[in-house]
Amino acid sequence: MKLTLMFALLCMVSFGALAKPVSRQTSPNIIFIFADDLGYGDLSSFGATDIQTPNIDSLGKQGITFTEFYSASSICSPSRAGLLTGRMPQRMGINGVFFPDSWTGMPPEEVTMAEVLKTKNYQTGMVGKWHLGHHQKFLPLQQGFDEYFGIPYSNDMDGVVYMRGNDVETMKVDQSLITKTYTDESLTFIEKHKDKPFFLYVSHNMPHTPIYASKPFLGKSKRGLYGDVIQELDWGVGQIINKVEELGLLENTLIIFSSDNGPWLSMKEYSGSAGGLREGKMYTFEGGMRVPTLAMWKGKIPAGKQYHNVVTQMDWFPTFAAITNTTLNHNIPIDGKDITQVLTSSGARQNTFVYFDNAKLDGYRSGDWKLKLPFKGYKGSPWKNAVAPHGLSLFNLKKDPGETVNLVKKYPQMVEQLTNEMHQQAKLLGKLPATITVRQKADESQVPFVK
Repeated sequence: MKLTLMFALLCMVSFGALAKPVSRQTSPNIIFIFADDLGYGDLSSFGATDIQTPNIDSLGKQGITFTEFYSASSICSPSRAGLLTGRMPQRMGINGVFFPDSWTGMPPEEVTMAEVLKTKNYQTGMVGKWHLGHHQKFLPLQQGFDEYFGIPYSNDMDGVVYMRGNDVETMKVDQSLITKTYTDESLTFIEKHKDKPFFLYVSHNMPHTPIYASKPFLGKSKRGLYGDVIQELDWGVGQIINKVEELGLLENTLIIFSSDNGPWLSMKEYSGSAGGLREGKMYTFEGGMRVPTLAMWKGKIPAGKQYHNVVTQMDWFPTFAAITNTTLNHNIPIDGKDITQVLTSSGARQNTFVYFDNAKLDGYRSGDWKLKLPFKGYKGSPWKNAVAPHGLSLFNLKKDPGETVNLVKKYPQMVEQLTNEMHQQAKLLGKLPATITVRQKADESQVPFVK
């Protein structure tokens, strides 16, 4: 199936592009840096006063800052699937997170941005957390990446190991050195492929708990260990920017920084800040879905630009195709939108977004307005904050990004309009596949000591 999809994609790329490698001038390097569970309020450019992030902030100062950027999901695996494929994770049946005991992963027939860029002779590398299945057929080398180094799932899970390619390199992982190790691996990849167009996906495990910073960063921030962790991530971003500049590649490299979802608030002092947004990870309130995102492409993106409308993680897939002159296979539904004009000029993206809570349709945004479907509430656990039940809700996100004032009764016509639009958008997804099973519980029915 994968070969059929890739053959169709290749057939739609122009003959001229296949006849000879694309020149460096028309093939920008792409570096995508992903944090794990970073909150909207955890960067100084997004309002943090107790964490200093000058290197990450510099991406916005020299490029663009997105203030209303959405992840594909409020949890790890679905958000990563959406990023890499440009498709709603629900199209793949990915509605939960994979575990070390999962026998499943992202379907191998899905086409990733790495596979698309390889049709343009890109060197593709990934460093960091994968979390889309750890059995060989699901790993990065089988999804378009030439090189992979990292931990295949979250760093709080059983069996944390470093993998290189398809193999375990070591079972001894000093978590205090994860960020430094990933940074060093990233710099090695950039140096190795400096003479060819490359795509590097740097997916940090931090600041997902358990959180660690290396000794040079301990006690350096004003927000305890969590702030130290973020400032080390910022250092890593600075190292990457410096390496690209040192090699004379800055004007031909698009560098993006983002997060997979909002902060894991139930981890308390070991979690981030939603920056005034409501709730965090695991919820479709803005705190769980809206993430800090910045991008720099010197000479292409105007310095200091800010964009205050909807953009999504899924938009990067068609955007990377556009800036590399790659024609996508239109038989594969893509939910992201090409935002090249948003980056480089005064263009705008369609200002809508559909929210899903796992496999369940949960809300819709259009323009300033967000409609959120009723929620039965959650009593709370060590892993997920308690949230009170609520009925159908309508918020004006421009005036009330914290979702504090429910306007359902005041604007019934807007409720009706958004409800109709939401169901029309959901209908366009077609029949969705069954949710992929991520784990099976052990049969303990006849174990005497299990109650």
